[in-house]
Amino acid sequence: MIVCENLVKIYKVADLEVVALQGLDMTVEAGELMGIIGNSGSGKSTLLNMLGGLDRPSAGKLFVDGQDLFRMTNAQLVAYKLATVGFVWQNNARNLIPYLTALQNVEMPMLLAGKRDRKWALELLDMVGLGHRKHNQLHQLSGGEQQRVAIAIALANRPKLLLADEPTGSVDTRTAAIILDIFQELNRSLGLTVVIVTHDVQLARQVDRVVSIRDGKTSSEILRREAAAEQSDEGDVHEELAVLDRAGRMQIPREYLQAIGLEESDNKLRIELEDGRIVLLPPR
Repeated sequence: MIVCENLVKIYKVADLEVVALQGLDMTVEAGELMGIIGNSGSGKSTLLNMLGGLDRPSAGKLFVDGQDLFRMTNAQLVAYKLATVGFVWQNNARNLIPYLTALQNVEMPMLLAGKRDRKWALELLDMVGLGHRKHNQLHQLSGGEQQRVAIAIALANRPKLLLADEPTGSVDTRTAAIILDIFQELNRSLGLTVVIVTHDVQLARQVDRVVSIRDGKTSSEILRREAAAEQSDEGDVHEELAVLDRAGRMQIPREYLQAIGLEESDNKLRIELEDGRIVLLPPR
């Protein structure tokens, strides 16, 4: 569904150039439920904006559902945003029109695409558990209910890819669990590809795979191992893997380097092959 190769994004701010992504590589399979985590400024929201067609890459390759977002015309980009991708924001004000009912909000993307389907809009509200609130306006809904309406809106035009930017960032823990359960159910029942950006590392327990981004590059992945989890007393097993780019490079967490006595100013390591393992050592 998604292929990113050596993806670069550079923003110009006054006379400065800010490199938000610097050679990111990532793939997402169709039907996958995936999370992206990273510290503030790591580039995760920049990546989501480009996947959503809200921003263009500066260099590299970016394909979604076989479409080359790097070479799209403006008209093709509009069609892509209407038909291929749905977006859920953390801030409800970016998702919802306050003077419309929940049902009218869900129907709005359909009207923009010229294909209103009330039956589908009602089905979507039922999917997110708000069929009984379809005629309520936003001030009559809680923050968590508004976010669930936003999910229904994002699915109004039957997209193949659903993107969510910190969708649980402004709700309490209980409501966050409900929202993540909805993403899981939509992923299973509709075969929908879902990519969620978050700062919550506990998301690894809710999705198939978590990609960690550091300094604008993919640094590691956390994979859920279902077979092992079934045999585990804890019932939940994850494995973190470092990610190699196409040149064989990887990012090593600073705390790992400090643990072997490497100083901030050091930029070299010894590499040795030992009994089928690659061993990294501080310089002599």
